[in-house]
Amino acid sequence: MDRLPPMDHTHNPEAVSWLNTANQPESDFPLQNLPLCLFDRDSGDGPAAGMGIGDQVLNLRRARPLLDLPASIGEALSASRLNALFALGRPALTALRHAAWSLLERDSQHSVAARACLVPQADVRLLLPCDVGDYTDFFASLHHARNTFNLFRPGQVFLPNFQHLPIAYHGRASSIVVSGHALRRPLGQTRDTPVQNPKFGPTRKLDFEVELGVYVGRGNALGEAISIDEAEQHMAGVSILNDWSARDVQAFESQPLGPFLSKNFLSSVAPWVVSLDALEPFRSAPAPREEGAPPLQAYLDSITHRAKGAFDIHIETRLQTQAMRDQGLSPERVSHASAARDLYWTPAQMFAHHTVGGCNLRTGDFLGSGTISGPDAGTEGSLIELTHGGTQAITLPNGERRTFLEDGDEVSMHAWCERPGFRRIGLGRCLTRITNARSSV
Repeated sequence: MDRLPPMDHTHNPEAVSWLNTANQPESDFPLQNLPLCLFDRDSGDGPAAGMGIGDQVLNLRRARPLLDLPASIGEALSASRLNALFALGRPALTALRHAAWSLLERDSQHSVAARACLVPQADVRLLLPCDVGDYTDFFASLHHARNTFNLFRPGQVFLPNFQHLPIAYHGRASSIVVSGHALRRPLGQTRDTPVQNPKFGPTRKLDFEVELGVYVGRGNALGEAISIDEAEQHMAGVSILNDWSARDVQAFESQPLGPFLSKNFLSSVAPWVVSLDALEPFRSAPAPREEGAPPLQAYLDSITHRAKGAFDIHIETRLQTQAMRDQGLSPERVSHASAARDLYWTPAQMFAHHTVGGCNLRTGDFLGSGTISGPDAGTEGSLIELTHGGTQAITLPNGERRTFLEDGDEVSMHAWCERPGFRRIGLGRCLTRITNARSSV
């Protein structure tokens, strides 16, 4: 059964807003997008639900009287987090997006009143959108899996389970932070050779990971599974995720149970939650499976999913060192990934697999895609791949070289969707600057 909604008037590429900045071709947030966010100001009103439009944030709490919405949605917009809104499910999120679209489109009868509900993005603090209860990070890119497996376990047989099921581990929700939060270099045990005793200190191999994250909207009951064709009804939206890694710590601690301190110190997310409705024009078939790949289990496959279960999202990663900022040099692009091309497992397959054994997802839980890496040079989603384990440094425009990140470096990720016949939309940016490690423990 096809559970995916059709495109509607909100996807019309000719539709424009009375807010001119939303109509600029380079804007991430045209009328066709309207991503959710949580923001705060110095006014003392506390956190409020917002929606991105052009270079502004629509204060949904203030705009509530102008929006034709059921009382349940209006009450959720008064909360200090987006969890209550997410819990109402996909139909409520669609209704909110449609109501805001009508308020912001060029011929709106309430444009004057709505303008008073706008706040410049430059004047707000964008916050983590919701309280995250649990965080699961997947390993969903075949190219990334092969690249890192060969680096960490050279000569061994590649993971026999990868093409059968989405591999994942449970991460640390408490250290998920919003874009702009600095990363303090983590400490851990490392060793240079297998025969050495480990030494303790700051990681020397700090790395970024290009990912997408999906927020859980409506959860499922303990013991009940989410089917692949129902999975998107349980998704509140998509954000950019940078899931940092300390590679030298990871290499020593990961056997036999997997990563721990090498991953739990920080995960950075963009502040914007882009709805699946906004992504509808950018659907695609999942990446083709290799010749000879094993058949999928029935719970990971469907006719609808094969046709349009993926989203064509591009993610660009740029690096700027302290010296580059001092010299007035712009951030340098080091990676460009594609979710549709480079993810072997889709979000719907991740939800279906996560719950097939009876695990209950709860509103606000967060699922990461794992690092998104492509097959070509420059499409790898981490420095460990881009530099071949630190053996081939990246040269930046000012002559600086990087194998892994240094203090003062700033990593920014920007994601967007574009397709002929539709308006380009963006997922905003996720930006983090590295600071020095603690001097003592």
